[in-house]
Amino acid sequence: MSDDSKVIAEVRENFGKGFARRLRAAGRIPSVLYGHGTDPVHLSLPGHQVSLIVRRANALLDLEIDGKEQLALVKDVQRDPVRQVIEHIDLLVVKKGEKVIVEVPVVVTGESFSGTIVTVDVATIRLEVAATNIPEHVEVDVEGREAPTHITAGDVALPKGATLADEDDLLLVSVTVPVVAEEPEDTDEASEEATEDAPAAE
Repeated sequence: MSDDSKVIAEVRENFGKGFARRLRAAGRIPSVLYGHGTDPVHLSLPGHQVSLIVRRANALLDLEIDGKEQLALVKDVQRDPVRQVIEHIDLLVVKKGEKVIVEVPVVVTGESFSGTIVTVDVATIRLEVAATNIPEHVEVDVEGREAPTHITAGDVALPKGATLADEDDLLLVSVTVPVVAEEPEDTDEASEEATEDAPAAE
């Protein structure tokens, strides 16, 4: 883990929306830490530092709480729907060497065969990995793939130490030929031709 994941957290004794607003106004983020049969611990986290860390999916924090260290996996980030300000973060207690099931983004690389299109059917894949070694993403290579191609979760080369937690036949990416809609006949030209062919009225 990098040093930027080390976070000094403060235990908070006060609750409620009013207190949470005051925390956020002071540049801190309300949070709760739970898991492994422990009682939930309510924390406040440094806002700017943590906002940068949680841009990564499945971010892992190295918390310092009252002088003690604790690893925590970011499970949920609640944001204001309009301003996108972080309102609350749920953290899960993890231990070194422990494995967790996480959703990892699917990233498509390469270009498929000329004239085809690539569709990402599922944007994430579930993996069981060591909590301290969660990959940022998995890659699906479509270089030169022709239509029709269907790439499933079982086809993906997983990072070292990771095992698939989804079904093997889960469709992730498709390579297809785009369907071109037939253009309707020009009705104006058709009506003109019909008029020309019609016998002249006496």
